[in-house]
Amino acid sequence: MANTKDTIRNALSGHINTPVLREPMLLTTKFLRPTSDSRAVKRERLSALLESRAPKRLNLVIAPAGFGKTTLVAQWCSRVSSPTAWLSLDEHDDEPRRFWQYLIGAFEQAGLTGASDLRKQLAHHSDDTFTEAITGLINTLAHDDSPWSLVLDDFHFIGNPAIHRQFAYFIDYLPPGVLITLASRTEPPLPLARWRVRRWIQDIHPGLLAFSEDECRQFFHDTMGLDIADEDVHAIYRKTEGWVAAMQLSALSGKDASTSGNQINLDERHISDYVLSEVLEQQPRELSDFLLETACCPRLCASLCDSIRGSDNSQELLEKLLSQNLFLIPLDTRNEWFRYHDLFRDALQLRVSHQDPDLAARLWHRTVDWLLAHGHVQEAIAQIVRQEDWSRLARVLAEHGNNLIHGGYHLPVLDWIDALPQDLVIDNPQLQMLRIWGLFFANRMDSLEPLLSGLEDLLDRQVADSHPDAEGALGLQSEISLMRSYLARTRSDDKSAADLTRQVLREIDHTRIPLKSVTYYGLGLDYYGKGELTEAEDALQSAVRYGQVEHKPSTVLSSGGLLAWIQYNRGDIDLALETCTEIRQWVDKHYADPTQPRLISCWQNSTLCEIHRERNHPQLAATHLKPLLEHVERGTEPGQHVIIQYVRGHLAFSEGRLQDAIDALEDASQTARKRREQIVFEPPASTALLARCYLASGHPEKARACLDSRADTEFTNPLHLEQSRISEARVLVALDQPERAQEILSALLQPAERNAHNRHLVEILLVYGEALAKQERTGESEQMLTRAIELASEAGFLSLFAEESPDLRALLLGLPALDEPGSWNASVRKMLLDQRQSGEGHSEAKPSAISGERGPTTLNAETLPEPLSQRELEVLALIHAGHANKEIAAKMDVAPATVKAHIRNLYGKLGVGRRTEALARARELGLLQG
Repeated sequence: MANTKDTIRNALSGHINTPVLREPMLLTTKFLRPTSDSRAVKRERLSALLESRAPKRLNLVIAPAGFGKTTLVAQWCSRVSSPTAWLSLDEHDDEPRRFWQYLIGAFEQAGLTGASDLRKQLAHHSDDTFTEAITGLINTLAHDDSPWSLVLDDFHFIGNPAIHRQFAYFIDYLPPGVLITLASRTEPPLPLARWRVRRWIQDIHPGLLAFSEDECRQFFHDTMGLDIADEDVHAIYRKTEGWVAAMQLSALSGKDASTSGNQINLDERHISDYVLSEVLEQQPRELSDFLLETACCPRLCASLCDSIRGSDNSQELLEKLLSQNLFLIPLDTRNEWFRYHDLFRDALQLRVSHQDPDLAARLWHRTVDWLLAHGHVQEAIAQIVRQEDWSRLARVLAEHGNNLIHGGYHLPVLDWIDALPQDLVIDNPQLQMLRIWGLFFANRMDSLEPLLSGLEDLLDRQVADSHPDAEGALGLQSEISLMRSYLARTRSDDKSAADLTRQVLREIDHTRIPLKSVTYYGLGLDYYGKGELTEAEDALQSAVRYGQVEHKPSTVLSSGGLLAWIQYNRGDIDLALETCTEIRQWVDKHYADPTQPRLISCWQNSTLCEIHRERNHPQLAATHLKPLLEHVERGTEPGQHVIIQYVRGHLAFSEGRLQDAIDALEDASQTARKRREQIVFEPPASTALLARCYLASGHPEKARACLDSRADTEFTNPLHLEQSRISEARVLVALDQPERAQEILSALLQPAERNAHNRHLVEILLVYGEALAKQERTGESEQMLTRAIELASEAGFLSLFAEESPDLRALLLGLPALDEPGSWNASVRKMLLDQRQSGEGHSEAKPSAISGERGPTTLNAETLPEPLSQRELEVLALIHAGHANKEIAAKMDVAPATVKAHIRNLYGKLGVGRRTEALARARELGLLQG
């Protein structure tokens, strides 16, 4: 089997200089599953572990070269009946576009319907995140509904962080029944801990690859061709517990060890001790010293090893250990980072601590020093906690805790502070302030006020007593003021919040604490709450800039997300998307850790969901919403809860899932009302959107009652007040009171225009136009609606029109402005026509972009919104006869593009999305026989 893999790799070598094509030719030998070696040990018990079962999504087969990973997986594949795709990776696949071309190509080669189109689309895709392509593959697998398996062999060749992020996204959203198997020499940097908690992973590691006694016998007799007596096989198996690595290492004790079990004299209770002694005794003094000196390192690299050893040859020694496979596990594909097997490392540490305790202590201190100096703060803290060096933990937290908290690690910081003896915390202002910040980010607001008062008392005492750190302690006053400004926001005390924030800005340049980003974020929230959007944008841009300087990724994400949210609501969709993209790229470049859950911002993901929903890309919107829903299910800060449920409800409303929308928006409205004191900003006006849902479902009185339940005085943000008043006008139009609606809209028009609230301005003009039409003021109505179209086309709004009432949509379709040339006009017109043909929109049977479920349809021959034309009936008959588009074009003597247009119209009239559905629907309607 190894020869098969070598053959594939040799074949690849001739393709290194092949020119890159827009639609590259794929090397089909990479999709061939290796044939099983008849001499190989049959691993039935491991094959059973690899079998598909809920909720598993990933088989992880991790072991050094020569452990039989590929053999095991190939054997398993040969026995399963489900469709299986195989891809052998190599060093040339460590590039995102090529990786996904080949991965989709593997499915295509294995027969997945639709994979070919996906791969062709990917070749022309300019977005380097490939989100749409990956989402397309996930949806294709979901629609196929088969228990697919995908094997990626030699995954250790993939080291590109972008691919790891994309692949993690792919695994996160796999449909049920699809199983991925990775065979790799190294554990990939994926969110494995999170997936293991969810029971998505079956790990096959070297320990599980250990042979049973029968497998051990097969290994020596059949695979290795060695003539070993059964009693010797039994002795080796018993003494090594079938650990293949230990059996290999036993050969180091002498030339005849592999053929004579009697030469192995082990204490069966301490197999790891045996392995350790055999390894150390067999190595040159230089290597054995290296093993002992570096055992204190949780991870190893040449620089770290050189630093603690006072040498410059560590890279050479690491490579020697790696070549001998002496329990050294690579953590990357560049031979830069390694770790020892945990049992082996524990045994080494035990040995050095017994032989020379002073040396062990010095080495440990040097290791922690290096980790801190090189930015590996969490690893350093883990080592300090393990050694229970509490005084050093207190010093490290005082120095690095602020950045850890603002990097999203507030919960571990709280745990570390709780682990400290109280006498180290009670008189330490820095640690007390860290606890306050940690509790703030953990949304445990109720406990903050007494802690702040206690800290102020401590600072006063230290200043009065001329404490050595009195100057540094005074700097904490700014942090206290900043925290009090956020608490003032939770009480809706905007004046106190603004005064405290400005006080911090005046003092901030005289402190040693990096606070500018968090302060400007608070200032941005203040301006946003008052509707001063230009000032809010300026403050938030400053927060992003200072957050990057201060290395605070969570503040950068939150500030950039709120900035994008404002840009979107002002109508600058392209600018909002650009802001989100730039912020995401900066965070991923500087703070991406694939082993940890991806750092996300409620503001940013909500903005991206709104952008893609507005652009009529509900599937893409749902991909940004889904991670937020996990936070709602687990429990999140109430302000974030309201935003997420609002965006969730808006997406459901746009898709016509009215009951889902009502459920989400009622929850958002109740949470905003009941937990207002815990929310540091005014959330979106959920009741305004909820009223629209009631209108769409035919309950205008419910809509009116919903709006009447909240007074305008509850709004401090003019955007939210506008949103509520526009919904009120919609209700009045629905209740046939257009004159009253016009009064409301007239008062809103100029302020929205003056403040560049462009999204609301378009909505005001649309509803105003409908109110005028209700009064038979046709000319004025057309003027209002035409102006709305002009503004919306500049901003790129789409779904906004489809969410309006049926009467208003009919008015829009009658406007000459919508017939003018241009892709935007064509998109809006097609969207409205499709909506009319499918039953005026907002049907409870519409599919969900999140679930992918399709509801029942009720079309019949008498209720088709528009009959099929003669040409469309011809196309339908040719489809029924099994002809492809090109053949249909030839038979009808028209261009292929014309055929596609007929098919598109045909699908729209029948309310279907593909050929098989069209034929089934046509039979139901009596348009086809058989």
